Amino acid sequence: MIYFDNAATTLTKPESVYRAIMEALQLAGNATRGTSDYALNASRIIYETRVKLAELFGIKDESRVAFTYNGTESLNLAIQGVFQKGDHVITTVLEHNSILRPLYLLQKQGIIEISFISCNALGVLNYEEVEQKIKSNTAAIICTHASNLTGNVVDIGRIGQLCKAYNLLFILDVAQSAGILPIDVEEACIDILCFTGHKSLYGPQGTGGIYVREGVKIRPLKVGGSGINTYDKEHPGRMPDCLEAGTLNTHGISGLKAGITFILNQGIEQIRLKEQALMRQFYEGIKGIKGVTIYGDFFNFNRVPIVTLNINDIDAARVSDILMEEYGIATRTGGHCAPLLHQTLGTMEQSTVRFSFSYFNTQEEVNIGIQAIRALAEEIVE
Repeated sequence: MIYFDNAATTLTKPESVYRAIMEALQLAGNATRGTSDYALNASRIIYETRVKLAELFGIKDESRVAFTYNGTESLNLAIQGVFQKGDHVITTVLEHNSILRPLYLLQKQGIIEISFISCNALGVLNYEEVEQKIKSNTAAIICTHASNLTGNVVDIGRIGQLCKAYNLLFILDVAQSAGILPIDVEEACIDILCFTGHKSLYGPQGTGGIYVREGVKIRPLKVGGSGINTYDKEHPGRMPDCLEAGTLNTHGISGLKAGITFILNQGIEQIRLKEQALMRQFYEGIKGIKGVTIYGDFFNFNRVPIVTLNINDIDAARVSDILMEEYGIATRTGGHCAPLLHQTLGTMEQSTVRFSFSYFNTQEEVNIGIQAIRALAEEIVE
């Protein structure tokens, strides 16, 4: 099988990730729950992973990173934990339901009002709208760094500077960009950064986290055991303990640590260049095929390695099924949890077929993908 569904989860991981998880299963106890070698080993794994995440994201204090179980939990922590009744929040039509649904929930409860930044036909944000949407009660701008549907990258530097100028929180979802694009929370004025571990950080599912700038307070989603301050009635209030109730996924975090170590050793730039080269190879190979429509801005190749397409008006699910059954190529179809962008692109009924590439894919695999699309398009068009 050729796996081109890496934007959903990376299937192929560095070998060090598999080893790290197995070793942790055998040697890691419960962090902060004792002084045995096993408990201390777990604490060490968790601390060292925070340090590597801080290095990856330009974070000065690793204690500002708390672990969660995925990007959705991180975004729920941020959205449900910072806003007050009467707040106005700006977001975009590019967003994943991990942002949209928590915002809609607060809107339904009468806590916040929401404004949306639109995009053009290529899925590029209309940035001039951002400042126009800011009001006296605007509390934050929250958006994705890169669209999981088109692969377009958002100019977070531009948005971060606006947030800084207007004293707004900048909350960023880096599920599709972490490990691919350079991210510096200080440089981009990011107040809260939410990430998942199982995509381009090469960790296992069940890992993720949130960075919270010093001075920003988040109400926790859950409280309980922490391994410290047992006799207090309230959960610990300092980072990261305030956002980490219960036993952490140490085994998964060990794999995440190995994935981030691989990225830091290889270098973000090397990873980005290879993945973008595979994406460009695929794009150039299919862009002239009769009946193929490609979505996104390919005038700018500073993007995450995603190519999303349709063939004539054929249902995307049918195309994806044929790719899997006849060519052994795994892709993603459906709504991609991005309903507003599908509405903008006019693909709500047909959906789209998404190819997403990894550092571990090859040029040979991409060529097979091109040949499959060409053969399929010729067959369907006829």
